[in-house]
Amino acid sequence: MSGYNLQLRRDVRKIHPPRMLPSKFTYKIANVNAHVPMNGKQAQSEQKIDKNHLENVSMEICTIMTRLGYGEMMRRWRVEKYREFDRLMNARSLNKQKNGEQITAGSKAEGLTCFLESDWDMLFVLTKYLCVEADINLLTISYDIDVFRMDTMDTCVYPGHCRLLQERPAAHARYDIITKALCDNGNGGVLLSSSLLLDEYSESNAYEGHHERAGPSMPETIRGVLHFDRVIALRCYCPSILQRWADRRRNWPSPTIVQKVVSLGAFVTPVGFKGSDCKHMEWRICFNTGEAELVNNLNDTQAKVYVILKMILRDIIKPNNKEITSYVLKNIILWQAENTPQTEFHSRSLLYWLHDGLKKLRTAIEKKRLCYYMIPERNLMEACGMHDYQQHKWVADITDMLEEGPNVILRLGKIRKAIVASPEPMMWFSKKRMEIEMLVLEYKNRCVEIREKTEEVDYSDSILEKIVSRQVDLLIQVAQRMFLTVSSANQLIDIHDRMLM
Repeated sequence: MSGYNLQLRRDVRKIHPPRMLPSKFTYKIANVNAHVPMNGKQAQSEQKIDKNHLENVSMEICTIMTRLGYGEMMRRWRVEKYREFDRLMNARSLNKQKNGEQITAGSKAEGLTCFLESDWDMLFVLTKYLCVEADINLLTISYDIDVFRMDTMDTCVYPGHCRLLQERPAAHARYDIITKALCDNGNGGVLLSSSLLLDEYSESNAYEGHHERAGPSMPETIRGVLHFDRVIALRCYCPSILQRWADRRRNWPSPTIVQKVVSLGAFVTPVGFKGSDCKHMEWRICFNTGEAELVNNLNDTQAKVYVILKMILRDIIKPNNKEITSYVLKNIILWQAENTPQTEFHSRSLLYWLHDGLKKLRTAIEKKRLCYYMIPERNLMEACGMHDYQQHKWVADITDMLEEGPNVILRLGKIRKAIVASPEPMMWFSKKRMEIEMLVLEYKNRCVEIREKTEEVDYSDSILEKIVSRQVDLLIQVAQRMFLTVSSANQLIDIHDRMLM
């Protein structure tokens, strides 16, 4: 981002801001559930009107979500740019013979958040290591790979987790963080401790900008606005687990996508089950790339329902210590998709599926049970840290939301502001914001390309200069529309950051 500062020193003109007018849409939502006493025929007629009205409101919410940057085109474009960024970074690491590869995960890999809207989740996968299930023929694995056997059958290991037994050391020298995390299991075997490896990794990667470790992740902040969550991982070959998932009867995804998810494989990350006495030795089995592929194959309506559920979690439910996470919501959406014909998900049914998702969330909280989509034996709500008073409150809150109907949308700040805005300025602002985000991602990828050739970023590069110049023009247009007098680059950077949050 520092490259922008070199070209942001310029004066701006000021013009009148856009007028913010109440929309008829607010009235539509508020009157969905308005009823008066009526006879049978009137009730049937009113029921049909209500259904049509709900479908119309659903379509308008879909349109608003697209303007907010959650539409199909923007989503696909983000996914491609983050994948390109990973490819460039990993090619550079390979050329420099570095010991790992980077994989963007979470909402960034799914294209469902603006650049500064949420954390950038990254897996750092150590190369030259592989974890395998029992009965895998080691002769099929190169001798320069350090192999660990996954123990998932031990009765003290919670479903979806494993212990890692050293099976075949590689000929090459190990990374220090691996060597220092090896432990005697008391039976002549060697285990890889998740907690020791995490301690070593945290210590060797501690520098300015890092925050206190949160579970397996190493949080980091750049410029106070760009938040990263880095998690170390090992590749994992577990065909039987993936095949059990693939063999399920389902409406979705297609057989082609099922096979692609299987081919993407799995990872283990250094985090044990919270309720386990042996959690310091346990590893969690993850399918980050496969799950990203699944979310990328949700249709437009499904993706928007997922985003709105995440907004409800953040703005209304507000868990303090991740008792309920967006990962729970993702699993609700994936189960919804698998169990329902795809033709049922369309712009007219958005509110129906939002209502269904909230009901499933309420049930998960009430029963403290939600099966993990990839490994159903793992309960995502087990040992989640939710207290009884929180459970009762959130069940009551969600019940209120369900009774409230479409009005719950008005409690979500981002959507409410879009509803009350006049359509013309809203569309204008939306286009500017999306173009600015596109330019930011292009800028980051170009910087990696330049570093590959010259080690340092040359900010006089013609492509970078054009990107920054266009960004400055867009930011000045926004400042003028907001009736702001901009006298410094910092003010433009502030507008830039607020637009991408």
